[in-house]
Amino acid sequence: MANVYKFRVLLDTEGEIFRDIEIRPENTFEQFHHAILKAFDFEGKEIASFYMSNDDWDKGQELPLMDMNFGDGEESHSMAGVKIGELMRKNGQKMIYVYDFLRMWVFFVEMVGISEANPAMTYPNIALAFGDAPEESSKEMDLAFDGEDIDAEDEDDMFDDFEDDMDDEDFEGLTERDEY
Repeated sequence: MANVYKFRVLLDTEGEIFRDIEIRPENTFEQFHHAILKAFDFEGKEIASFYMSNDDWDKGQELPLMDMNFGDGEESHSMAGVKIGELMRKNGQKMIYVYDFLRMWVFFVEMVGISEANPAMTYPNIALAFGDAPEESSKEMDLAFDGEDIDAEDEDDMFDDFEDDMDDEDFEGLTERDEY
């Protein structure tokens, strides 16, 4: 009989909000990524990464949604190419899942059980949902410019420093050829 892994996926937010997701070890991390998004009612239009972690929740090896290698010869992996059972094998193993690097939705993921698969069940399966998930767009974007945080009111003024003082006189006498 095939095994099923159960993961507790805790959203890093003020209240306690988590989902228990059951998934087979032969499923890919991309399938797990989609299961997490579905469990929290997120649209899934943003980039994401899993990070292997330890008991202190430090970020380790990254497993991105897309291969970010750009063909430079180094071996790279993406969520679609790695099965869960290749990296996760025992209870207590931890990962950090980050979704939408502008809003920085952070999830703490821990394997909490291994059991036999129910042949009547479809996996991945949301086994438990605790707490109401926030709206995906409810979190402010974390914009930074020159090392300083920028709030929504400052966004329009962000490029004021780049305005130039050129006027019509600066363009007098230019021909089409001179413009290039």
